[in-house]
Amino acid sequence: MIMDIIRLNGKDKLLYDLVAPLAMNPAVIRQNNGYPFKTSQQHVWYIAVSDDSVVGFMPLKKGSAGMLIDNYYIRGDDSNIITGLVEKTVCDFGSSGTLAAMVFKRHVEIFRNLYFLSVVELKNYDKMEYRRLLKA
Repeated sequence: MIMDIIRLNGKDKLLYDLVAPLAMNPAVIRQNNGYPFKTSQQHVWYIAVSDDSVVGFMPLKKGSAGMLIDNYYIRGDDSNIITGLVEKTVCDFGSSGTLAAMVFKRHVEIFRNLYFLSVVELKNYDKMEYRRLLKA
């Protein structure tokens, strides 16, 4: 699959045009364990597009400790989409402060292969942190 990744600020008008049909879709919200998707000026969104269709998105929120990936969507749980989005976030934020992620249990192994370590294990998620020192 050929995929482009677009980076948008949390209040960019194009963000709403691209993400709203998915973020308001009941099936996508169920996949996100019923949690709504949120955005603000402190968010940066990475949106994966293939054949003019959004196939995934990964919002990051800036906090006092760094950036946090949270409430993301990946069509069909496709590991290639996850990998592309995570690699882009690591490229942009992996060397500045902490890069953490709230990861669905079903995606933990994919994140682990991208140098994230579990720091807290919850029922449905693992909180993971990128550890660039693991790269050889």
